[in-house]
Amino acid sequence: MTEPGDDYHQTITDQAPLTSTAFCPFQDQEAANAMANGTFFNPDDEIHPLCEIAISSLQQHLMLQNDWKHNFGLDGNSSGTVIGKMFGVLVVRAAGGTLGYLSAFSGKLANGNHHNKFVEPVFDSLITGGFLNAGMIRLSEINAAIARLEQEDAHTHQPAITLLKEERKAHSTQLQRKLMEQYNFSNKGGRYKNLIDIFTEHGYKQPPAGAGECAGPKLLQHAFRHQMEPLALAEFWWGLSPKSATWKHGAYYKPCKEKCAPILSFMLSES
Repeated sequence: MTEPGDDYHQTITDQAPLTSTAFCPFQDQEAANAMANGTFFNPDDEIHPLCEIAISSLQQHLMLQNDWKHNFGLDGNSSGTVIGKMFGVLVVRAAGGTLGYLSAFSGKLANGNHHNKFVEPVFDSLITGGFLNAGMIRLSEINAAIARLEQEDAHTHQPAITLLKEERKAHSTQLQRKLMEQYNFSNKGGRYKNLIDIFTEHGYKQPPAGAGECAGPKLLQHAFRHQMEPLALAEFWWGLSPKSATWKHGAYYKPCKEKCAPILSFMLSES
């Protein structure tokens, strides 16, 4: 992982080995090449036939795998909070010319970032001993201290409570910024930018919550790091939709404009 800060240049081959366990080759390479002929990557294109083949394979995996458990709300016997999930597939041509696809999920899946068949996160916020965990522990300590003083005598302890709340706000802001600085994305030319720099250039005061965790940017990041040429991208919703959303199980969707468009714009640039 790179140090936070200004943009920097770094060759993609320095960042990862040239093998990818997430890469799934198409069984019929002759047919795949015929379908891929003349295809140039554009995230706004209609669903490519190879994406439909990849999605069918991935959905079959989701229905049959037993490596992890996640309550999509599709099984009446599952317990816990129902969390539908956006998945994505990226059709790619590997360095040797083999055609295949990569798979990704948005956010976390089954409370984890790493699962067989899926690409890795751009930044693993769940890593043991990481700064985020330590920072959240400190926030919990501050909250506990505030609650204790308020319970004892809020009026008497008001000066101390005010100081603790100021510390909490400063700590939270610093922690959030440090987290955003860890999400460093590569573009086609091998240049890197973090979330803050990308979204600032697009007029945002700060990146939206969850930016960098969507499937599309994860897929492109993995492809570039492993010298794969992206050809076509598709995303679909799997599971029940939150009450406030209108996503439908199995339906296709374009990458979101708010969180993904600025990132993809940079990643697909040459400089």
